[in-house]
Amino acid sequence: MPGPRTSQSRYPWSHIAAEFGGTAILVAVGLSVVILDFGVGSPVVGLLPGAGVRRLLTGFLFGCTGALIAVSPLGRISGAHINPAVTWAFWLSGKLRGPHAAGYVLAQLAGGAAGALPLLLWRGMGASVEFGATTPGPGVAAWAALLGEIGTTFTMVYLLFFFVSHRRIRSFTPLLFPFLYAAMVFLEAGVSGTSTNPARSLGPALISGDWEVFWVYCAGPLLGALIAAGLHSRRWLGLLEVEVAKLYHFEHDPHRVFRWQRPSAAAARRRGSR
Repeated sequence: MPGPRTSQSRYPWSHIAAEFGGTAILVAVGLSVVILDFGVGSPVVGLLPGAGVRRLLTGFLFGCTGALIAVSPLGRISGAHINPAVTWAFWLSGKLRGPHAAGYVLAQLAGGAAGALPLLLWRGMGASVEFGATTPGPGVAAWAALLGEIGTTFTMVYLLFFFVSHRRIRSFTPLLFPFLYAAMVFLEAGVSGTSTNPARSLGPALISGDWEVFWVYCAGPLLGALIAAGLHSRRWLGLLEVEVAKLYHFEHDPHRVFRWQRPSAAAARRRGSR
């Protein structure tokens, strides 16, 4: 007679809802920062006329938004992936079941679309920058923007995995993102816009109608995450392993859905021989 269903056998609807809410907040708040820092008529443009300084500030505040979501109650429930590329990387590493990963991605894309709706309140200022839509910089070819997205997403995911693989520093993982995005947006935004997140790019594309080479902002982050996850697993050879599919780690985690790990071939053979 089968035993009672555990949290691992139930579909994690609370996690899916948290991913939807977290991604919606990231897009609504993070892209409001983009509009405020670069929109026509914004007082920030007058106060900080240097585009480089505003890119630095925008990246830092966008990273702060993600970090705060990670340590919020929403982040503690779902792990605050809030990015299909991050979920893809955790799934590739065997830390998330396929059906759960699919639910995460769908929730993130829906959250990105929902989070873009409040951006319409910026009206003309938001429209002047396509509500934060990511497009290649002036004169930048699609292939160059693709390489930019691969490179920035690779950097983000690899450093994320590096942090969460070290017990001594994994609790500080959210602090990585403000400084990382400040540097990446400052250095790379002129190439691709520094999306690193298909859900972040989907929202403003929907409300602005700007779908210019949108495939770059899906393919680039997924390829970057694929390379980072593969390289990390080979580099550390299991010595430093991603244990849980969460950005923020804390004691007494009640959400055990993340404790699942893809069984090894040897384990599968042992089960088959019983």
